[in-house]
Formats: sequence, structure tokens, C-alpha cells
Amino acid sequence: MDIVFDTALKLPVSGKGKVRDTYRVGDKLLIVATDRISAFDFVLPTAIPDKGMVLNQISVFWFGKTYHVVHNHLVESIESPRALAKYAPGKRPLAELLMGRSMVVLKAARIPVECIVRGYIAGSAWSEYQKTGTINGKKAPKGLVESQELPEPIFTPTTKAETGHDLPLKPRELINLVGEKTARQLEEKSLALYRFAREYAVERSIIIADTKFEFGYHDKEIILIDEALTPDSSRFWDATQYEPGCSQPSYDKQPVRDWLIASGWNRQPPMPALPHEVVEATTERYRDAHYYLTGRKLKNVFS
Repeated sequence: MDIVFDTALKLPVSGKGKVRDTYRVGDKLLIVATDRISAFDFVLPTAIPDKGMVLNQISVFWFGKTYHVVHNHLVESIESPRALAKYAPGKRPLAELLMGRSMVVLKAARIPVECIVRGYIAGSAWSEYQKTGTINGKKAPKGLVESQELPEPIFTPTTKAETGHDLPLKPRELINLVGEKTARQLEEKSLALYRFAREYAVERSIIIADTKFEFGYHDKEIILIDEALTPDSSRFWDATQYEPGCSQPSYDKQPVRDWLIASGWNRQPPMPALPHEVVEATTERYRDAHYYLTGRKLKNVFS
């Protein structure tokens, strides 16, 4: 169920994303992960039950696991009425709606870069490689096949577009955008996070093929913000079924993309509603990703 919080919360809105809504609570922010789902740059009219909980709880999990690698913005996950009351007095009755799908975070000055790390060649990187033999404009090894592991993880940043598609950033373009020192730190932090997470996940039979991070400045320090290593921001593959040379089964919204393509939708409004079986298959993939990564069941599942 997609939940609309604005009227009930009556908190100042800080931002609205395709999936997350952000509110100001004093000198901090409350981020709520809804069950909305987007595909091909559109938010669909059909929600995915438990999706927001999965995204929130996986992010909270990784923020804890990776804090020694890179500091992040997490202050507290909202998992009880008391937790919410600390930051939003008088909102305690709404805690049931927010528990498990929201977190309080530090305010940070967002750096306008999508920090993508690729450990395997797939998606847009595979498409580019087939055409030019490059990945993000850089020459890549010859003879790679789809989904093959790269010799070393590579940093392939893009712009963070408010509308439309993000665009690849070459090293000089990144430096021009954020400065040499910040560009270097973004690459170092992104690669360090990816390497740690990949080693952790593969022991739980999940391959993190690629992922994206976002960073911001807090007290002059670059910290990890937004979400971390979720099925929305990463490509998760089942390690037990991994076979280079073809597309891989993934723990994400692939059933939605596949159905939309097969439906003949022209990728223009209005967006079609998803059939029940596609919703169920997608929900199951998100739940599986959470369970296999964390070893825990979702908290407060209202579905």
C-alpha cells in the first residue's frame, strides 16, 4: 500500500523523490520510504507492498555495517512510537505507519553526482562496450561477455539530473564539477564501500554487480547519504545461478520492466497499472533480497 504522509504528518516538506519523501524535523530530516515504484523515469500507479520497508531496512543495515568504512547520515531508524516522538512531538499516533519504513538523518549538503561502481559488466555498461569497446568512455579489456566480472571494480560517475536521464562524467568533467580533492574522495569512498559490501554479500550468495552511492558534506566531512546498497540502487544477482555470457536473474524490479516492455506501453503518460502477478513477483524479490542480505525478517510488515 502506498502511503501519503503529508496531510497527517503536517511537517515541513524538504523534498519529494520518486520513492522517498523527506521532511524537516528540527535540525534533522525524516526520510520516509514509500511503496511507490518507478520504471523508465515514470512513477507507476501501482504500489509494491513492503517495498519501502525493504529499502529502508536494508539501508539501515548497511549504514551500520559500513560506518567504519565511510561515515553516513543515519541518526536513528524509526522502529517505535517513542523514537518518532523524540523528533516529531505529537506525531506518535502515526508511528505505526512510519515504523520500519523511515529514518531520521543528519542534514547534509548533497554533492550533485551519482557515484556508480561496477564490478561486473551489465546494463548500460554492457551496451556501451558492445558498441565502442569502452566503459564510461574508457577503453575496456577485449573479449568481455555480458555479466562478466571485471578485473577490478571501476568508478563510473554520472550527473544527478533533476529531470530526464543522468549523463556519464569523464574524470576531467567530474573535477570541473566538484573539484579535484572532492572527486578523488568520491572515487575512493565509493570503491571502498563497494569492495566491503561485495565481499560481505557474496558470502550470503548475492553478487552485487554494480551500485550507486550519493554523498554530501556535513561539518566539512563527506558522508554517505540517501540510501545504501538496496535493490533500487544496486544490481543484485543470485550467486548460485550466476553464469557469465547472458543476463542474470536479479533481486529487483525486473518483473516490472519486463512486463512494461511486453505490454507495448509507449513510455508516455498515462502509466499502466501492474497486474497482480507482477506485483507479487516483485514484492517477493524485494523481500528475498532483504532476508538473504540481513538474515532477518522485515519489521512491522503491514501487507
